Amino acid sequence: MPQSEPFEHKPQRGWMAVEDFLTETVVHPDAALQRAAQSAADAGMPPIEVTPNAGKLLKLLVQLSGARRVLEIGTLAGFSAIWMAQGLPDGGRLVTCEYLTKHAQIARANVAAAGLEDKVEVRVGPALETMAALQAEGHEPFDFVFIDADKENNSNYLDWAIRLGRPGTTVVLDNAVWEGAVLDPSIDRINAPGIIGALELLGNHPQLDATVIQTVGSKGWDGFALARIR
Repeated sequence: MPQSEPFEHKPQRGWMAVEDFLTETVVHPDAALQRAAQSAADAGMPPIEVTPNAGKLLKLLVQLSGARRVLEIGTLAGFSAIWMAQGLPDGGRLVTCEYLTKHAQIARANVAAAGLEDKVEVRVGPALETMAALQAEGHEPFDFVFIDADKENNSNYLDWAIRLGRPGTTVVLDNAVWEGAVLDPSIDRINAPGIIGALELLGNHPQLDATVIQTVGSKGWDGFALARIR
């Protein structure tokens, strides 16, 4: 049976202190990023945006991969979208998929405040429908895909990343460890099966070459998968 209580991550004080130190010493999120994070809290959104050090990693990966077209699945208040858009060159474009209209409105305001309206498009609706629409529109292949949405559809999102990408496209899948639920799905019977299924797909799909990095911090014990489309 599905769990009755929401799943909670379990960060430790030391992990959080180190994360704060690294954010202040190395990462340096700017005022637009701080505004986006605060707007999410003010709106009562769940605190599930990526951490600043993870956001900076996404920005650097966009830059290192030479991406010009980015697809994000899961917008929330636009925190990660802003990070990645800041890594795009002139003329680069990011399409981000958000299910909830309220979240999309807040994200658009944050993107505008960051001066990135010309680079970021927020599309509202179920992400699978949005991606099907992008395919129908004949959208140019995406160079970079970041997946951070409902875990039950992770495998479907990966499938669409392949369809909308190209050989060489970089794919990042967040929340790949989930407090060790990949070894014990009873920890979270709602999300763990989708995470495990996506990891199995990453390891077996002939068009994907992937690895997974474990992380600890304010989001608890987790990790992300990094893949390249062959």
